[in-house]
Amino acid sequence: MATYRYDVLIIGSGAAGLTVALRLPDGVQAALLSKGKLTHASTYYAQGGVAAVLDDDDSLESHVQDTHRAGGGLCHDDAVRYTVENGPAAIRWLIDQGVDFTRLAGMERSEDNPLPYHLTREGGHSHRRIIHAADATGVAISSTLIQRVTERDNVHLFEHRVAVDLILQEHDGPNGREKRCCGAYVHDIQTGETDVILARSVVLATGGASKVYLYTSNPDVATGDGIAMAWRAGCRVGNMEFMQFHPTCLYHPKAKSFLITEAIRGEGGRLLLPNGERFMPRFDERAELAPRDVVARAIDHEMKRLGADCLYLDISHKPADFIIEHFPTVYAKCLQLGLDITRDPIPVVPAAHYTCGGVVIDRHGRTDVPGLYALGETSFTGLHGANRMASNSLLECFVYGQAVADDIGAHLADWPLPREAAEWDDSQVTDSDEDVVISHNWDELRRFMWDYVGIVRTVKRLERAQHRVELLKSEIAEYYSNYHISNDLLELRNLVVIADLIIHSALQRRESRGLHFMREFPGASEVGNDTILEP
Repeated sequence: MATYRYDVLIIGSGAAGLTVALRLPDGVQAALLSKGKLTHASTYYAQGGVAAVLDDDDSLESHVQDTHRAGGGLCHDDAVRYTVENGPAAIRWLIDQGVDFTRLAGMERSEDNPLPYHLTREGGHSHRRIIHAADATGVAISSTLIQRVTERDNVHLFEHRVAVDLILQEHDGPNGREKRCCGAYVHDIQTGETDVILARSVVLATGGASKVYLYTSNPDVATGDGIAMAWRAGCRVGNMEFMQFHPTCLYHPKAKSFLITEAIRGEGGRLLLPNGERFMPRFDERAELAPRDVVARAIDHEMKRLGADCLYLDISHKPADFIIEHFPTVYAKCLQLGLDITRDPIPVVPAAHYTCGGVVIDRHGRTDVPGLYALGETSFTGLHGANRMASNSLLECFVYGQAVADDIGAHLADWPLPREAAEWDDSQVTDSDEDVVISHNWDELRRFMWDYVGIVRTVKRLERAQHRVELLKSEIAEYYSNYHISNDLLELRNLVVIADLIIHSALQRRESRGLHFMREFPGASEVGNDTILEP
């Protein structure tokens, strides 16, 4: 076991964590952790793009109003305006880092034309404002920022590491003694050792928690680690009931977690019933371009009404060359599975996709615990309200990534050096010969969350889920106390915390708003309020 010391510990290697690492002053020594390889983050799998006002026909006010409309009356106006107003500068920074966004045909970047890029449109947006790299924007952004980070002498990279818990120490603060976050216990997945990493500040950029559901578009690492650790450390969380289900994941036994980008609907794709009938105009005047909560509920309703395993998304009425040029990733993936999207409709189902709530932070990314920051899908800024509008999430990572890095750079010299921390002690535990307990509890948790806390909820279903999660919490706590830790056990321990937070938040909201739909309370309350839980 080892002890490492840095100025900043960044937990997470997606857009949020990489942005903080790249925006920190050169003299700040930072450690950046990834649970797998650096690319094993949700960012890498993002297809759509980044929303920002880049066209003369668009306006910042239009982007603000679209965000508010999609957010069901719960977006915080200060967070929305801060993110939107800093959007164009964030895109220019990405371009300067070398991200190769899709250009307009025959156009090159110049002083006269600094942004010669193709913009697409997605659900909830009233203008074309999604800058993208074909349908593999996440790959373009992630690979570019990872390359830039590897060139930085002050950023030290740790792969295959999972944070176990945050380290809190008492130090003198501006108002007397305070508990500061001074690092974390970090488990090496490959060696089984658990090390201590001490730092003057810690940044949680661990992404969301959609793996709490049985079906999800997210990679396996999206287990809510940062939210669970922050909750255990004493941070408030907000609006955890608003879990966004992406309307269109590929329905195929060999296509695990493969997302069908919303941009297909933005470019004219139609949602169809098994008999070929279009149905979205019956649910919303915006039809396929309605916000995700509306589209996901419509698909869920029609599937249950018909007893269908899936519905269909059809773009085959567009020219084949157009489809292959704009959606090469989706085209290639479907072709591998025997589906030619230039001729065939795509079988789709909704799947858990994005965590709109998270750790409560301020505009600088500060949490309730001094020295601890959070951002991206781990955080709750108020930007997304009751429903995230498409492609605002990556923008939030870049805007708040700069805010966090700027705040750390401005105050780092004033913060105390961490004291020595106790080594990880596993001398009183043994190896388990009952790993089936982990796999069984993992499966049970994700199944009852899908069945009882999904797209459409009832009080009875939520109460059933609450009863089951209480039993699982005690079982998992006992297991954690008696056996050596593993990545699967740590993720399960975090997921049961996430499930508990979602269920408690959902039971408190006796209305239907945005992503939270209750059968007993189908209407929205006159006044919308956030659901804030305190440890």
